[in-house]
Amino acid sequence: MNPLSGVFGEAWELYKAHWKHFFSIAVLVFIVLAALGILLTFILGWLGVIISVLINIAGTFWLQGALIQAVSDVRDGRADLSVSQTFDAVRPKLGTIIVTGLLLGIAIAIGFALLIAPGLYLVTIWIAVIPAIVLENRGIGESFGRSRELVRGNGWNVFGVIVLTFLILLGVGLVIGLVLTPVEGWLASLIQQFVTTSFVTPFIATIWTLVYYRLKSREDEAGAPAPQAEPAA
Repeated sequence: MNPLSGVFGEAWELYKAHWKHFFSIAVLVFIVLAALGILLTFILGWLGVIISVLINIAGTFWLQGALIQAVSDVRDGRADLSVSQTFDAVRPKLGTIIVTGLLLGIAIAIGFALLIAPGLYLVTIWIAVIPAIVLENRGIGESFGRSRELVRGNGWNVFGVIVLTFLILLGVGLVIGLVLTPVEGWLASLIQQFVTTSFVTPFIATIWTLVYYRLKSREDEAGAPAPQAEPAA
């Protein structure tokens, strides 16, 4: 049985129920990063652009970690952590998330450069790397092994989720691009970034976090001892 069956439907229901909470987390990051980018560019010129890019990378990973924490928090039907508490919960792990995310991105980029297939393979086996850090407090090295361990035996199922996720991103990107065709370039880019960060990214984070929980549940069930037979009367 596919443990990921229905994960998109579950993710959508969870997202609909808590989208305001997810939006609050994501839009806060967007505003801070956009404001810093504009300020640094205005003050430092091209140096400010370079610095803002680095800050954006760190901010993106912090957002990813915060959304994973938020999805985990609301799985019981309510948000027990406020927005600030959600970010606080992730802050001690931020350094690990950033370094791991950079290594992950570089490896996957190299994989895609090698005729795409290796990149897709790496995305598949490493889908749970960041959740392993946020939810299991794993280190940099062990998070990669932990993800591969969770995916083992369900590679094709995970791959299917990834393909559908990419198709969603592609479809949303095309629609936004068409809608913003009359808008000036810089403004269109800003609006597209806002929509993607604030609405699309939380949904994708919901899907992939639930993938982690589905795989972990399968692992727990597989490792549970078989029930003992009742003694004969």
